[in-house]
Amino acid sequence: MEDLIKRAARDLAAASHAIALTGAGISTESGIPDFRGPDGLWTKHPEAERQAYEAYDQLVRDPKRHWERSLEPDSFYRIFEEIGRLDPNRGHAALAELEQMGILKAVLTQNVDGLHQKAGSRNVLEYHGGVAKLRCMSCGARFPKSEFDLDRLKAEDRLPPRCPKCHGVLKGDGVYFGESIPSDVAEASVEEALACDLMLICGTSAVVYPFAELPRIARNKRAYSRRWGGLGPPADPVPTNVTINDVNAAPTPQTQERTSSYFIQGQTGDILPRIAAEVRKLRGRQGETA
Repeated sequence: MEDLIKRAARDLAAASHAIALTGAGISTESGIPDFRGPDGLWTKHPEAERQAYEAYDQLVRDPKRHWERSLEPDSFYRIFEEIGRLDPNRGHAALAELEQMGILKAVLTQNVDGLHQKAGSRNVLEYHGGVAKLRCMSCGARFPKSEFDLDRLKAEDRLPPRCPKCHGVLKGDGVYFGESIPSDVAEASVEEALACDLMLICGTSAVVYPFAELPRIARNKRAYSRRWGGLGPPADPVPTNVTINDVNAAPTPQTQERTSSYFIQGQTGDILPRIAAEVRKLRGRQGETA
């Protein structure tokens, strides 16, 4: 284990464009349950899962009624409000530190909790959206949820909330079941996968598509067709020698398919701070010999 942590630190220190992919496993250590495990959100709240599957169709058909229901005390949206009040853990902090060192260029996350930003990460692509924002269904603009008094709009019969730019209907930024990944995030994520020479997979099994395609894009850049996602040919040459490190509590398909270069088994809140500490040591030695 220690040798793998030191290897990961050396690889990060040598990388010119390192990125991280994160999933539920990095946030469970902040007290956020997964969805379908023994203590999962859907396991404990099966009615909330049904509501989640119906939400997008209802939003499209009747946005006013959708918003009225989402603001009711028993709505599954209230669960996500609680998630937004939690704090980041040592894994989030380690990634933020690696970015502050200039090593990590971006975090691409499946999580909607905003904990990477709370920990100090600045370049975060929220692939499935974020609980702290609203997004316009017409122009795609995003706004902090805190700028809208939703309960007051409901009391004044002024739902749904409207976009300040184009007056389109606003929705929660989280990507609903049946909704496409916003094109700006999807395209930026593919660009990062193509640009990286190191990808750090943290707390995600990467089995939910299209997010799960990103490690495979990074690994197979020469064979990758930019037609995926509707993108054109690459504007610039892309690095083809890529190191993919998989930090997870259990082996993932990336490990089994040998998409990842090597696998470090453990909790991200334990492993990532140890990797960051080794990077600091390497930086210190480099400074002494400069």
